[in-house]
Amino acid sequence: MYNLKSKTMKKGILVIALITIAVTNAIAQNESTSTTTHNREKLFFGLKVGVNLSNVYDSEGQDFVADSKFGLAAGGFISIPVLGKYIGIQPEVLFSQKGFKSTGTFAGSTYEMTRTTDYIDIPLLVSFKPIESISLLFGPQFSYLLNQKDNFKGGTISSTQQQDFSNDNFRKNTFCLTGGADFNLDHLVIGVRAGWDVTNNNGDGTSTTPRYKNMWYQATLGYRF
Repeated sequence: MYNLKSKTMKKGILVIALITIAVTNAIAQNESTSTTTHNREKLFFGLKVGVNLSNVYDSEGQDFVADSKFGLAAGGFISIPVLGKYIGIQPEVLFSQKGFKSTGTFAGSTYEMTRTTDYIDIPLLVSFKPIESISLLFGPQFSYLLNQKDNFKGGTISSTQQQDFSNDNFRKNTFCLTGGADFNLDHLVIGVRAGWDVTNNNGDGTSTTPRYKNMWYQATLGYRF
């Protein structure tokens, strides 16, 4: 399972890298033949919406196989220059749906289970801006679980279970790592990301490593003001 997770993450990161290279070359060629406005030293506020492609993996390497599922990603961001035009920080707040699909057999009958988890994600990203239209980002993310919904279908049984979480203890969260790139086309921003869970903060000064970790790829379209 570690190999499966590693291969999946490597494929996703490779796809993001190829997209980044292709779009960077296209933008660089366009900038070489046009006059651009230097925005790397400006502060921007933006909104964005897109999709997550998420899955989970068993960190203990047991025989657990799940399929990816799509979910909504939407929220806002602030791009803040720090060291001239090359280095900045970009905090974000997103509503982010994750989860997985699973199928199998039990007592001679096939079943299908879909889990959807709703999170508030808060990435705190360092931004490197090598050229006007490209921002490379990486940093920690704190995720707060709002809702979990499980749909189960098997044989003649069909059920839905839903659990809401109040999150009154803001120290209780999942610590993640995420990174990717933003392609800035004037006011439009095309974003690609990859991320994965690392540890759970239990809110009482202790932390745990979750057995089943989320991993996801994200694509968004935004507008910056």
